[in-house]
Amino acid sequence: MAADLGEASDGRIGEIEMIAEYFAPLAADTPGSLGLRDDAAILTGDGGRTIVTMDALIAGVHFFPDDAPEDIAWKALAVNVSDLVAKGARPRAYMLALALPGQPTRGWIAAFADGLGQAQRAFGLGLLGGDTTSTPGPLAIAVTAFGETPHWRDAPRRDGARPGDGVYLSGALGDGALGLKARRGDLPGLAAEHQAHLIDRYLRPAPRVALAGAVFAHASASMDISDGLAIDLGRLCQASGCGARVEIARLPLSDAARGALAIEPGLIETILTGGDDYEILACVPERADAAFVEAAARVNVAVTRIGRIVAGDAVEIAGAGGAPLVLSAPGYQHFVSPPPR
Repeated sequence: MAADLGEASDGRIGEIEMIAEYFAPLAADTPGSLGLRDDAAILTGDGGRTIVTMDALIAGVHFFPDDAPEDIAWKALAVNVSDLVAKGARPRAYMLALALPGQPTRGWIAAFADGLGQAQRAFGLGLLGGDTTSTPGPLAIAVTAFGETPHWRDAPRRDGARPGDGVYLSGALGDGALGLKARRGDLPGLAAEHQAHLIDRYLRPAPRVALAGAVFAHASASMDISDGLAIDLGRLCQASGCGARVEIARLPLSDAARGALAIEPGLIETILTGGDDYEILACVPERADAAFVEAAARVNVAVTRIGRIVAGDAVEIAGAGGAPLVLSAPGYQHFVSPPPR
């Protein structure tokens, strides 16, 4: 039986308001919940801290229903591991809930399990348990992932950024969102090798597991880029009570993204707001700039300073000539944005 979600006259509600008004009060007395204002919980023990995060993926929203089972499984685990890395945590284990439409075939399950195995080996964690069930709706996957941090300092949260901090981004921006476009066939003029690169980055995000130590040691605040740089940086700044200024000329872009921009300059908005990158957005105090960059270089993860945290509450992305860009939408928002698939 379908759940009764209420009449339209009751008034619709967005994701942020839903969490703040109805679910955050339930977490008020739970140590480590952070008031549900972050992407992960932090549980403190004698030897260190356990970081816990959970993300759900739904067919037709987070992936195409006809994507390969191996790719669906990889992405389900990768997006959770990325949240652990943003807390400077070493991935340790995960639990899986799988809601399948109808009775699955042995071949589909074998391929899905193979994708999980590939991701486990790449990210360094293993399965603890979970649940499987059937559903009349689309395929749904929920992963709860656990990581560990040392005890000598607190894990970086969203609310620790301060004016003067450098804003750093790992890897390259925009490949995930452009990969979705390529997957749909919306970048017909782009070279085949560039399309293949972008589609791979969309299907198989690469959480920066090796960067976790540098994030833990040096970041004042961090999160991953899942819904778009513009909206995610805005969320970090709102939690920290500050603003930011980012320069578009500093954004790290892949050759494939540059090729797409050369054909269609308007794709810069997709790059800034499209999401699906799962790169790390880290704020680093000026005194730790050099140490953070050196630590990232030691583990072969590229990081780029794209701007600074500033006083106030404005998040500005400066374009050519220093004028701020005006975006039609800041990024993906559940219950507000149309399904991207």
